[in-house]
Amino acid sequence: MRKKMATYRANGVQLGWLLLPEERAVEVWRASEPNPERLEDVTTLDGGELFPGLALDLAPIWEV
Repeated sequence: MRKKMATYRANGVQLGWLLLPEERAVEVWRASEPNPERLEDVTTLDGGELFPGLALDLAPIWEV
């Protein structure tokens, strides 16, 4: 999946979230950053300035 995310970014994707439910972690891939940012035990993701109003509640995903 990381290879796929790198391909998406190379093709112009500005923001990507790679969810890792078994680790309760998320990798945030941004076009402006060379490496993804890893977040652990977060409950909500938001689209920030790129996608105002976009939010993802992770609680149901972590419960699976």
